[in-house]
Amino acid sequence: MNAMKHLTLACLTIVMLANGAKAQSFTLHAFEKVRLTDRFWSEGATFGDFNKDGNQDVASGPYWWEGPTFSARHTFYPDNRGWQKKHPDGSIQTIQGFEGALGTKNTYSRNFLAFAHDFNADGWDDILILGFPGEESAWHENPQGASGYWTRHIILDVTDNESPTFADLTGDGRPEIICSSGGHYGYASPDWKHPEKPWKFRPVTPKGPWQRFTHGMGIGDVNNDGHMDLLAKEGWWEQPAGLEGDPAWKHHPYPFSPGGGAQMYAYDVDGDGDNDVITSIAAHGYGLAWYENIPTPEGISFENHTFMNKEASENRYGVSFSQLHAIDLIDMDGDGLKDIITGKRFWAHGPNGDAEPNAPAVLYWFKLDRNDKGVDFIPHLIDDNSGIGTQVMAKDIDGDGYPELVVGNKKGTFVHRHLVQEVDRDTWMRAQPKVLHSNSL
Repeated sequence: MNAMKHLTLACLTIVMLANGAKAQSFTLHAFEKVRLTDRFWSEGATFGDFNKDGNQDVASGPYWWEGPTFSARHTFYPDNRGWQKKHPDGSIQTIQGFEGALGTKNTYSRNFLAFAHDFNADGWDDILILGFPGEESAWHENPQGASGYWTRHIILDVTDNESPTFADLTGDGRPEIICSSGGHYGYASPDWKHPEKPWKFRPVTPKGPWQRFTHGMGIGDVNNDGHMDLLAKEGWWEQPAGLEGDPAWKHHPYPFSPGGGAQMYAYDVDGDGDNDVITSIAAHGYGLAWYENIPTPEGISFENHTFMNKEASENRYGVSFSQLHAIDLIDMDGDGLKDIITGKRFWAHGPNGDAEPNAPAVLYWFKLDRNDKGVDFIPHLIDDNSGIGTQVMAKDIDGDGYPELVVGNKKGTFVHRHLVQEVDRDTWMRAQPKVLHSNSL
């Protein structure tokens, strides 16, 4: 394992001591970076317990690494991809994987997102790979500790959109693949008695202009009716009360992100009881926003709150970066509010494409803060040399209540361990992000 550890002072949260003492305890959130490989195999990665030892492992590209140390690596599908690197002395080196940060040319992996799930209910986590946009999705069957490649089951021939996901959209307690396919938004689900057979794609929209490279999609209960709705860059589709007969879902147009961003979420950002929408504005440009849910006599409208954009002056803390191609939403500090995890997708279109392709590959979490002035998202730098891919995943893998992160991209595969310690007030003060601009919340 090529491991590189990096500690970053990321956030400090004041926590009153439980015994009621006058002193305060200052909790420091920091992160230790572990680089599992510097090869480019995938734009996504996932956690899962693949050897049933009770520890969370990592899957990225054709490999899975054993937790908790991630020192032992196993191959679950063929890793015979490679490229030629020419050195200044004229020598040629063959490097495994796709050409990424170790090279100079733009290439793409065939592996965009990964998820762990026990598909055949045998008690062992399998691995789902959503491949290059427009291509097939397949899950790899865990051989229960046996050696060799895992059996691959192709379940969907065409998975479109660059931000598909795997979650319970229908409310039946089991996840579906949410994507577009054949020009329709919809979801694919199996016969759970035979999950290895092709899954049925169920369109929820009429045919539209959506194709494999369309950006931005997610799910969430926008109207608080207890059903998850489908979110996209041009609005949201309301899930009907019943799904028998595959009815069309009602479209509510709204221009969340005209160019399309990343994964989208519905969450009560401001604490007023209704769900707002969180998204990046342009996957290959700039912008991070939440859209406030505004009830009107005609239905739900939204107010745009863009809190980070192209210019540093557009963020209260002077933070700006481009290519926010992946987002996760989770409570990072245990305060009961969900925070945003995102960063820069390094070389999304290579070293000469898009906005600032060679700027630092940053990874941030934005702490949701509700205060008497409204809502603030406070940026905390996790790392400046890993970034995101088309996926970033957060999960508490050690049971301490604080999520770790896993990322796969053109710089390799990284785990960011979440470290928590008590510090004095001066250390806490030094680590606080400073307000640099007086723009409103």
